[in-house]
Amino acid sequence: MTRLEKLTATLKMRAFTFFKIPLLFYVSPAVEEINDDRCVVRIPLKRRTKNHLNVMYFGVLCTGADCAGGLMAMRLIRESGRNVSLLFKDFKAEFLKRAEGDVFFTCEDGPAIRALVEKAMTTDDRVNSPVRVTATVPSKPGSEPVARFELTLTLKKRS
Repeated sequence: MTRLEKLTATLKMRAFTFFKIPLLFYVSPAVEEINDDRCVVRIPLKRRTKNHLNVMYFGVLCTGADCAGGLMAMRLIRESGRNVSLLFKDFKAEFLKRAEGDVFFTCEDGPAIRALVEKAMTTDDRVNSPVRVTATVPSKPGSEPVARFELTLTLKKRS
């Protein structure tokens, strides 16, 4: 992704969050990469996002996972040209290490989400699928995950 494409994607996401999800706007997410297979969103570690131990607050980590998985789903729904509503039905988190820098949230479930969008269009029922997101802090030695998330994405065709 070029720098201009990243900036455009980030500005579109921030405009959406400003009007629709102000809490997400508050933590200043930035799109690092987005394509048919993968989405990477960065949330900076700064005063707004850290706790009293100067590491990323767990609520912000959860918000980042929501953002990465949701952005991927929104993109694929928009590309399909269909009218589909999306929600996350449940949320599982595994916190592995302290997030002591900017955190990158990576969702690589594009093909599964695309299949779910197609399935949603063939039924009037709500359809569900797990979406996995991994959080890393590349500025620290090693790129081991600091957290792993599994969110259940639920889609329904709108009439």
